[in-house]
Amino acid sequence: MGNEKHQSPPADRGQAVALVIFVLGLGTLLPWSFFMTASQLKYFNERLTLPNVSCNGTPGGTAKDYNYDSWMALLSQLPLLLFTLLNSFLYQWVREPLRVAFSLIGILLLFSLTAALVQVPMQPDTFFSVTMATIWFINSNADKSSAALGYFITPCVATLATLLCYLFLPHLEFARFYLNRSQSEKGKTTQELMSSTDKIVLNNNGKDLEADGKFISTPEENPERSSVLNVFKKIWLMAACVTCVFAVTLSVFPVIAVRVQTVYTDNAAWKKVFTCVCCFVVFNAMDLAGRSAPSVVQWPSKESVLFPAAVLSRLVFIPLLMLCNVHNSRLTVLFSHDCAFVTIMALFSFSNGYLASLCMAYAPQLVRCKDCETAGSLMSFFLVLGLALGASFSFLLGKLV
Repeated sequence: MGNEKHQSPPADRGQAVALVIFVLGLGTLLPWSFFMTASQLKYFNERLTLPNVSCNGTPGGTAKDYNYDSWMALLSQLPLLLFTLLNSFLYQWVREPLRVAFSLIGILLLFSLTAALVQVPMQPDTFFSVTMATIWFINSNADKSSAALGYFITPCVATLATLLCYLFLPHLEFARFYLNRSQSEKGKTTQELMSSTDKIVLNNNGKDLEADGKFISTPEENPERSSVLNVFKKIWLMAACVTCVFAVTLSVFPVIAVRVQTVYTDNAAWKKVFTCVCCFVVFNAMDLAGRSAPSVVQWPSKESVLFPAAVLSRLVFIPLLMLCNVHNSRLTVLFSHDCAFVTIMALFSFSNGYLASLCMAYAPQLVRCKDCETAGSLMSFFLVLGLALGASFSFLLGKLV
């Protein structure tokens, strides 16, 4: 039994497990990313345009302001908020394979529904309601319907690949080693944990009681998990920080950011790809760089007052982005040039990824090993809470610009 305990883990051959975990991470963000970028498709603009009634079905009509970006952001975060809260309390009773596999299958079915709706004619109000309901439950071709169909089939295939990768994970030796060890540790009883600790000999008036066999087992820590409330008391600052980070981000991205336009309006090609490159590509690239940076340096430390100060300093990005060259802005444009917008977006997204990663890394360090899973679940809840708050706040900011 001792040999099993100290057995060295096998190697992750070809980084297969790392690749699967990476794919699972992509699968988590897939619904959000596709519906967010889909707001820029002409397909959505046409489907949400009130048509003029005609016998031959000639397209045309007036556009109705559905606040698609704000509603998409809000309705994709509210169910996440609900289920991450439930997960914080119920994860011990619902097996992890069931949680992950069931979620991926649900996303696959809902994306399939979205792809099918491409070919189904609907009134804009009905189409908007169905699309928002789908988002809730999930979280330049000449033929725009075919382009949109292909667009939404892509995440269906990607989600199916993610599900297959997850089902393949237990068959990899490296993953199986840690999964089995995790299950065995969860199955240990309090008595087993107590018996594995060092025995301390009691002395009474200088008498050695070892001969009487009177020992007391003193485990290094209480083998029982702490309550959710007790764990929260230890990580509340990190929870507040991660909430603030994502609340700031979702309040202006994508609602405000996608409305910024280039100053080079005469360049048709650049005007066409400006939002894609300067908004989405810059954001995702710099966000990824920010999330990777803590593997090199972690500053400020979790004990430093500079950490919450750095988180609060991101509030400055809200007015900075609102004062960029936003289309039909009611505010005075101070940062009209494309380079100014790209610079602000780069700092905005890098700080988002960097500070969010530090929050998620620091929180488990504040609790015992047995409470790390609870801390992780709570941090996920507060992360989504920040997303939901930011999405709600975006309605107000969208009206101001």
